[in-house]
Amino acid sequence: MQINGGVRFCEHGMRASIRAMHVQTELLGMINENVAGFDKVGYQRKEAVVSSMTEYLGVHGLSTTIDDQVGRIMVSNNPLDIAIANKGYFQIQTPNGVKLTRDGRFKLDKDGNLLSLEDFPVLSDAGVPIKLPVIPDNIDKVVVDSKGKVSVYDKSTNKLSEAGILGVVDANGMAVMNPDIKQGYNEYSNVALQNEFLRIKPVVNNFEANRQIFLIESNNLQKVISQLGSVS
Repeated sequence: MQINGGVRFCEHGMRASIRAMHVQTELLGMINENVAGFDKVGYQRKEAVVSSMTEYLGVHGLSTTIDDQVGRIMVSNNPLDIAIANKGYFQIQTPNGVKLTRDGRFKLDKDGNLLSLEDFPVLSDAGVPIKLPVIPDNIDKVVVDSKGKVSVYDKSTNKLSEAGILGVVDANGMAVMNPDIKQGYNEYSNVALQNEFLRIKPVVNNFEANRQIFLIESNNLQKVISQLGSVS
Protein backbone atom coordinates (compact mmCIF):
# COMPACT_ATOMS: atom_id res chain seq x y z
CA MET A 1 0.00 0.00 0.00
CA GLN A 2 1.28 3.46 -0.90
CA ILE A 3 0.13 6.63 0.87
CA ASN A 4 0.55 9.94 -0.88
CA GLY A 5 0.16 13.23 0.98
CA GLY A 6 0.85 16.89 0.51
CA VAL A 7 -0.53 20.40 0.53
CA ARG A 8 -1.60 22.01 -2.72
CA PHE A 9 -2.68 25.61 -2.95
CA CYS A 10 -3.89 27.39 -6.04
CA GLU A 11 -5.75 30.66 -5.75
CA HIS A 12 -6.72 33.59 -7.92
CA GLY A 13 -4.19 36.43 -7.79
CA MET A 14 -6.84 39.04 -6.95
CA ARG A 15 -7.85 37.25 -3.76
CA ALA A 16 -4.21 36.83 -2.73
CA SER A 17 -3.44 40.51 -3.25
CA ILE A 18 -6.57 41.61 -1.35
CA ARG A 19 -5.62 39.34 1.55
CA ALA A 20 -2.09 40.76 1.56
CA MET A 21 -3.42 44.34 1.59
CA HIS A 22 -5.57 43.48 4.60
CA VAL A 23 -2.47 42.21 6.41
CA GLN A 24 -0.50 45.37 5.59
CA THR A 25 -3.41 47.50 6.78
CA GLU A 26 -3.41 45.69 10.14
CA LEU A 27 0.35 46.19 10.45
CA LEU A 28 -0.04 49.91 9.75
CA GLY A 29 -2.76 50.05 12.39
CA MET A 30 -0.39 48.62 15.01
CA ILE A 31 2.31 51.12 14.07
CA ASN A 32 -0.16 54.01 14.25
CA GLU A 33 -1.33 52.82 17.67
CA ASN A 34 2.26 52.78 18.92
CA VAL A 35 2.88 56.29 17.62
CA ALA A 36 -0.34 57.51 19.27
CA GLY A 37 0.76 55.92 22.56
CA PHE A 38 4.18 57.59 22.58
CA ASP A 39 3.27 60.14 25.29
CA LYS A 40 0.94 57.89 27.29
CA VAL A 41 1.96 56.92 30.82
CA GLY A 42 2.41 53.17 31.18
CA TYR A 43 1.84 52.39 27.49
CA GLN A 44 3.79 49.40 26.14
CA ARG A 45 4.35 49.14 22.42
CA LYS A 46 2.65 46.40 20.43
CA GLU A 47 4.59 44.26 18.03
CA ALA A 48 3.13 42.09 15.28
CA VAL A 49 3.91 38.39 15.10
CA VAL A 50 3.56 37.14 11.53
CA SER A 51 3.12 33.38 11.21
CA SER A 52 4.60 31.37 8.36
CA MET A 53 1.08 30.78 6.97
CA THR A 54 0.00 34.43 6.93
CA GLU A 55 0.35 34.43 3.13
CA TYR A 56 -2.59 32.02 3.01
CA LEU A 57 -4.43 32.88 6.23
CA GLY A 58 -4.37 36.66 5.84
CA VAL A 59 -5.09 38.66 9.01
CA HIS A 60 -5.89 35.39 10.82
CA GLY A 61 -2.18 34.60 10.66
CA LEU A 62 -1.31 37.77 12.61
CA SER A 63 -1.01 38.00 16.36
CA THR A 64 0.23 40.67 18.74
CA THR A 65 2.86 40.60 21.45
CA ILE A 66 3.67 43.27 24.02
CA ASP A 67 7.15 44.76 24.34
CA ASP A 68 7.71 44.70 28.12
CA GLN A 69 10.90 46.77 28.15
CA VAL A 70 10.91 49.66 30.62
CA GLY A 71 9.87 52.98 29.12
CA ARG A 72 11.03 56.55 29.74
CA ILE A 73 10.96 57.41 33.45
CA MET A 74 10.50 61.11 34.16
CA VAL A 75 10.12 63.20 37.31
CA SER A 76 6.58 64.30 38.19
CA ASN A 77 7.09 65.70 41.73
CA ASN A 78 3.79 64.12 42.78
CA PRO A 79 4.37 61.72 45.72
CA LEU A 80 1.49 59.53 44.53
CA ASP A 81 3.02 59.05 41.08
CA ILE A 82 4.83 55.71 41.20
CA ALA A 83 7.02 54.16 38.48
CA ILE A 84 8.44 50.65 38.20
CA ALA A 85 12.07 50.78 37.02
CA ASN A 86 12.12 47.01 36.33
CA LYS A 87 9.74 44.77 34.41
CA GLY A 88 6.45 44.21 36.19
CA TYR A 89 2.92 45.49 36.73
CA PHE A 90 0.80 47.04 39.45
CA GLN A 91 -2.38 45.16 40.36
CA ILE A 92 -5.67 47.06 40.25
CA GLN A 93 -8.97 45.59 41.46
CA THR A 94 -11.74 46.24 38.92
CA PRO A 95 -15.33 44.96 38.68
CA ASN A 96 -14.09 42.60 35.96
CA GLY A 97 -11.22 41.20 38.00
CA VAL A 98 -7.62 42.15 38.62
CA LYS A 99 -6.06 44.40 36.00
CA LEU A 100 -2.31 44.65 35.41
CA THR A 101 -0.93 48.08 34.55
CA ARG A 102 2.27 50.08 34.58
CA ASP A 103 0.37 53.34 35.00
CA GLY A 104 1.25 54.32 38.56
CA ARG A 105 -0.61 57.62 38.77
CA PHE A 106 -2.43 56.99 42.02
CA LYS A 107 -4.58 59.08 44.36
CA LEU A 108 -6.18 58.91 47.81
CA ASP A 109 -9.85 59.09 48.66
CA LYS A 110 -11.23 60.67 51.83
CA ASP A 111 -10.90 57.35 53.69
CA GLY A 112 -7.22 56.89 52.83
CA ASN A 113 -7.70 54.23 50.16
CA LEU A 114 -5.04 54.17 47.44
CA LEU A 115 -6.81 54.31 44.09
CA SER A 116 -5.99 54.35 40.39
CA LEU A 117 -7.07 57.23 38.17
CA GLU A 118 -10.22 55.23 37.38
CA ASP A 119 -11.04 55.01 41.14
CA PHE A 120 -10.16 51.32 41.37
CA PRO A 121 -8.35 50.03 44.52
CA VAL A 122 -4.62 49.38 44.26
CA LEU A 123 -3.74 45.93 45.61
CA SER A 124 -0.96 44.99 47.99
CA ASP A 125 1.32 41.95 47.70
CA ALA A 126 -1.24 40.17 49.90
CA GLY A 127 -3.96 40.79 47.30
CA VAL A 128 -5.95 43.24 49.41
CA PRO A 129 -6.60 46.97 48.76
CA ILE A 130 -4.06 49.33 50.29
CA LYS A 131 -5.51 51.69 52.87
CA LEU A 132 -3.51 54.20 54.88
CA PRO A 133 -3.84 53.76 58.67
CA VAL A 134 -3.69 57.54 59.03
CA ILE A 135 -5.29 60.15 56.79
CA PRO A 136 -2.49 62.60 55.92
CA ASP A 137 -3.14 66.32 55.75
CA ASN A 138 -0.66 66.45 52.86
CA ILE A 139 0.25 63.78 50.30
CA ASP A 140 3.91 64.60 50.94
CA LYS A 141 3.49 62.57 54.14
CA VAL A 142 3.11 59.39 52.06
CA VAL A 143 6.39 57.51 51.55
CA VAL A 144 7.02 54.62 49.15
CA ASP A 145 10.40 52.85 49.22
CA SER A 146 12.15 50.96 46.42
CA LYS A 147 10.56 47.66 47.50
CA GLY A 148 7.09 49.17 47.20
CA LYS A 149 6.36 49.53 50.92
CA VAL A 150 3.79 52.28 51.41
CA SER A 151 3.97 54.24 54.67
CA VAL A 152 2.45 57.42 56.01
CA TYR A 153 3.77 59.81 58.62
CA ASP A 154 1.72 59.69 61.81
CA LYS A 155 2.18 62.97 63.65
CA SER A 156 0.64 61.54 66.81
CA THR A 157 3.51 59.06 67.18
CA ASN A 158 6.05 61.00 65.10
CA LYS A 159 6.71 57.78 63.16
CA LEU A 160 5.93 56.17 59.82
CA SER A 161 2.98 53.76 59.86
CA GLU A 162 3.04 51.02 57.21
CA ALA A 163 -0.01 50.62 54.98
CA GLY A 164 1.19 47.66 52.91
CA ILE A 165 3.50 46.71 50.07
CA LEU A 166 2.52 47.34 46.47
CA GLY A 167 1.73 44.09 44.71
CA VAL A 168 4.06 44.13 41.69
CA VAL A 169 3.85 41.01 39.50
CA ASP A 170 5.05 39.86 36.09
CA ALA A 171 2.77 39.11 33.13
CA ASN A 172 2.12 35.63 34.54
CA GLY A 173 1.06 36.93 37.96
CA MET A 174 4.26 35.95 39.73
CA ALA A 175 5.62 38.39 42.33
CA VAL A 176 8.54 40.60 41.27
CA MET A 177 11.05 40.49 44.10
CA ASN A 178 12.97 43.64 43.16
CA PRO A 179 10.60 46.05 41.39
CA ASP A 180 12.83 49.12 42.00
CA ILE A 181 9.96 51.49 42.75
CA LYS A 182 10.48 55.21 42.04
CA GLN A 183 8.26 57.58 44.01
CA GLY A 184 7.48 60.91 42.35
CA TYR A 185 8.09 59.59 38.82
CA ASN A 186 5.98 58.61 35.82
CA GLU A 187 6.93 55.97 33.27
CA TYR A 188 6.01 57.01 29.76
CA SER A 189 5.82 54.60 26.81
CA ASN A 190 8.70 52.47 25.57
CA VAL A 191 7.95 53.53 21.99
CA ALA A 192 10.87 54.86 19.91
CA LEU A 193 9.29 57.06 17.25
CA GLN A 194 12.20 56.76 14.83
CA ASN A 195 11.89 52.97 14.85
CA GLU A 196 8.13 53.11 14.24
CA PHE A 197 8.59 55.49 11.30
CA LEU A 198 11.25 53.18 9.81
CA ARG A 199 8.77 50.29 9.97
CA ILE A 200 6.17 52.20 7.99
CA LYS A 201 8.02 52.37 4.65
CA PRO A 202 8.35 48.61 3.88
CA VAL A 203 4.72 48.04 4.93
CA VAL A 204 3.50 50.83 2.64
CA ASN A 205 5.70 49.52 -0.20
CA ASN A 206 4.25 46.02 0.18
CA PHE A 207 0.72 47.42 0.23
CA GLU A 208 1.36 49.43 -2.93
CA ALA A 209 2.91 46.42 -4.70
CA ASN A 210 -0.15 44.28 -3.92
CA ARG A 211 -2.45 47.09 -4.98
CA GLN A 212 -0.71 47.24 -8.36
CA ILE A 213 -1.05 43.47 -8.74
CA PHE A 214 -4.74 43.76 -7.94
CA LEU A 215 -5.20 46.51 -10.53
CA ILE A 216 -3.37 44.49 -13.20
CA GLU A 217 -5.46 41.40 -12.46
CA SER A 218 -8.63 43.49 -12.46
CA ASN A 219 -7.81 45.07 -15.83
CA ASN A 220 -7.00 41.69 -17.32
CA LEU A 221 -10.27 40.28 -16.04
CA GLN A 222 -12.21 43.19 -17.52
CA LYS A 223 -10.54 42.60 -20.88
CA VAL A 224 -11.45 38.91 -20.81
CA ILE A 225 -15.07 39.68 -19.92
CA SER A 226 -15.23 42.30 -22.65
CA GLN A 227 -13.83 39.88 -25.27
CA LEU A 228 -16.20 37.13 -24.23
CA GLY A 229 -19.10 39.57 -24.56
CA SER A 230 -18.05 40.58 -28.09
CA VAL A 231 -17.68 36.92 -29.18
CA SER A 232 -21.17 36.01 -28.01
